Amino acid sequence: MQIISSLLFRQFPEIVFGMSTKIGLGRTAPFYFNLSFNVNDDPEIVKENRHYFLRQIGLEDNRIAYQNQIHCDIIKIVDKPGFNGVSDAMITAKRKIGLAVSTADCTTVFVYDSKNKIIAAVHSGWRGTSKKILAKTLVKLKNEFNSKPSDLFVYIGPSISQKNYEVGKEVAQLFDKKYLIPKNNKFLLDVAGANFDMLIDAGIPETNIEKSSLCTFEEKELLHSYRRDGEKSGRALGIIALKE
Repeated sequence: MQIISSLLFRQFPEIVFGMSTKIGLGRTAPFYFNLSFNVNDDPEIVKENRHYFLRQIGLEDNRIAYQNQIHCDIIKIVDKPGFNGVSDAMITAKRKIGLAVSTADCTTVFVYDSKNKIIAAVHSGWRGTSKKILAKTLVKLKNEFNSKPSDLFVYIGPSISQKNYEVGKEVAQLFDKKYLIPKNNKFLLDVAGANFDMLIDAGIPETNIEKSSLCTFEEKELLHSYRRDGEKSGRALGIIALKE
């Protein structure tokens, strides 16, 4: 199988990180190597896929924290694996708990406080980005764990690129013009760029940030994309964990 890793996180041996792709166990259309139970894929196949992926990155099935992502700005501090309810961002100081984010175009952001040993995982599509869920997560890290920007290391996962993400005026009006390119009567929106700027605005050094250049829409053989494949799209999981 093929797993996306982070060069930035590799400098920290205590961190486990990986993002799944469409490639694994020889799965084929329509869902390929899908890790979501919400896309009409066979649940037994999804279980097998998850088990295989987690084993490849060195984590156990029963040590992963999941959330019901609803494109909100709810952030939860979790201390146990399993289902943790509705949220689009999770934070934990517990070791051996993987924080999972499901995606098929939306921006995902993974944060590591190298001093306090705290991790966070954020799902930030256009709705979450307009609500500044990432900025709010950084504030929560500061207020609850005394995290300092200089100690934070961040990986922004693959997402749909601006040139492939067309939105209407009702969405565009929620964003600063710097993230928009007019196209006929619509706009091209840079969601990942908006999230990157939230990190910079919070004082995180640019050298502490790694932003994937992969576009989910364009990487047809590698990545899931709801905008490209619609109801036939599977979902990837990005997971970050602290080792024991």
